[in-house]
Order: sequence, then C-alpha cells, then structure tokens
Amino acid sequence: MYCDEFLDNRLNDRKLQGLYRTLPTSVHPIDFFSNDYLGIARQKLLSCNDVQQYATGATGSRLLSGNYALIEEAEKRIANFHQTPAALIFNSGYDANIGVLSAIPQKGDTILYDALSHASIREGVRLSFAQSFSFRHNEMPHLEERLQQAKGQIFIVTETVFSMDGDCCPLPDLIVLAQKYGAHLIVDEAHATGIIGKNGEGLTQYFQLQEAVFARVHTFGKAIGCQGAVVLGSERLRNYLINFSRPFIYTTALPPLAIKAIIQSYAIFPEMHAERQVLQQHIQTFQQAKLPCQKLTSTTPIQGLVIPGNEQVRRIAENLQKNGLAVRPILYPTVPKNAERLRIILHSFNTAEQLHQLLQLLIFTQNQ
Repeated sequence: MYCDEFLDNRLNDRKLQGLYRTLPTSVHPIDFFSNDYLGIARQKLLSCNDVQQYATGATGSRLLSGNYALIEEAEKRIANFHQTPAALIFNSGYDANIGVLSAIPQKGDTILYDALSHASIREGVRLSFAQSFSFRHNEMPHLEERLQQAKGQIFIVTETVFSMDGDCCPLPDLIVLAQKYGAHLIVDEAHATGIIGKNGEGLTQYFQLQEAVFARVHTFGKAIGCQGAVVLGSERLRNYLINFSRPFIYTTALPPLAIKAIIQSYAIFPEMHAERQVLQQHIQTFQQAKLPCQKLTSTTPIQGLVIPGNEQVRRIAENLQKNGLAVRPILYPTVPKNAERLRIILHSFNTAEQLHQLLQLLIFTQNQ
C-alpha cells in the first residue's frame, strides 16, 4: 500500500477541531435538504424513452470532437428563453463561475464581490489576475466605497439568491451603481433558476434587467434537475469564453444524453406554476412560524436557522434525522464561526403535514 501518512496531520487537525467531513448517505424519507426544489429529479420527469439514441459520452472537448448539433440547439433554446443573444454550456456551475472570472478580468482590473458569494465565485476570483475586494453582504454604500477606489475594468459579482441565507441581492440597486461607475455586473442565478419569475426565468428577467447585466450564470443541477450550467450574454462574450476560458477549452463536453435532459427540463419547468405556488405557501408558513432560534428572512425555498456552534447544530440535525427528516447542519468553516445553521430546503413535493412535523420537532428539540 502506498505510504501517504503525511496526509494525516491535516486530517487529524480537522478531527480535533470538530470539522471533519464525511460523505452522507440519506436514508430519510422526508426531503428537507436537497436542491430539487420542483421535484423534477425526484419524480424522474426527464426519463428518456429513446436513451439508445443519445450517446453517453461526448468523446472530447467542444473544440475537438465534442461539439455536436444537439448541444448547439440547446444553447439557442436556452438563450431564447432567457432573452439574451447567446449562451455557452459548461459542465457545472462551479466550472462556469471559474471559467468566467478567471478568463475575463485582467491584470490592472478590479473585481468586487459580495462577501457571502459562493465558493466557486471566490475560486474564480482567486484564479484571476485582477485585484479583488469583497463588499459587505448586500450593502450598497460599502460597494460604492469600493467602486470609488477601483481601477481598470471593474466587475461586480454576486448571487441573485444566496445559497446559504436564501435572501436575494438588491439587483436594481446593483445595476444603478454598476452604470454609475461603468462596472460590469456578473450574477449567479443558480438558486433562482426555475423558482423566481412567472416561468422560473430568474431574478434578472423578473426585474426585466437582462439588458443591463454583462453575464448571467444559470445552473442545471438544482431546480432544473440535471447537470451542467450555462453562461448567458452577448455573442462576443460567448466567443471570448470559447477562446480564453480554460474550464471550457480543456474539458470533455457534456454528453448528448445529458443535453437531451436539459432540453426536456426547459420544456417542463416553465409550466410548473402550481409547484411554484405550493413553494410560496410553504415559504410563508415557515416564515410565520414561531421558532426558538434565529430565523433568517427569506422569500425563497432556502430557509436558514442560525444555531451557533458545530456541536449544537449537529445535535439538532441528528434529532430531526432520527425522526425521518432529511436535514443537514451547515458547519464552520463552510459558514462563519457562530453562524452555523440548519439549512432547510422546502420543495413543492413536501406536504403541509411534513412541514408541520418539521416545525413541531424544531420547537421541541430547541426547548430540550
């Protein structure tokens, strides 16, 4: 066996700090933790009857052997739905954020990103040659201070729905500042896709501000029930990424079978009005409930209960799991120390009875 004991030092440190991660296998029947907001994956709505028609591998990168008519058709359909000139598919939202942020801002430019931005945004910023600064979460005066000091081409980066808190960015205010200082706005619509807007088109189109946003990233692994992501913008932006985005250039493309599922989902989720209505009812019920812990304000399926301390939030999550509820604790360092939480995800397939059970158990467990 290979001698790799040198890895133990860091692993043991993590165990001593109570931060050691393992891969969970969910056996709990009631889902309050997945990102399958509309139940598209759970209900297998994208099952393909003619699976043998679609290859399971793309055979290479898009620039070599991996480009094909179906993936270009998907990009055109998605661009049309999102009211933008062009779209480019990436293999994941993580790849898309890294691909945009590592390729476009250059040395001498400035990236300003929301302090609660997803790890993929932070990683893309780290890989860029531009200087970068965070601004306090959703605080426009602090962002403006940063903008006044920024140099070169300026990029403002944020999520439209934040993955840990479930709140939305003040998109109209961000655009006002971006236009005032000549900055380019990049938004990650991962948790808004399928959920926000009459047809699930996302926050940008909900406000009809797509003409004012430089780039949008929509991911397929959440409400869309698939795999992959897309970057939306101009035809010039698409061509730039094809030429300079390393996560796009140097990876095997998604296979036709995966692209077929994405096309199917874009035909299904815009019409899931009843499911989005059920979600809104669940969100209202959860927000109105009296719970003995700090509840974050959210109008989205992501509901956060702040329970400081890794051990404390673990204990409450384990009690919920013992009662058949799939809820996971979010621990430090994923979130800041003393901001550990239960990240509860509401779905259109959760029943009112299941939600009532969850709320009652939360009250009982916290009062123990």
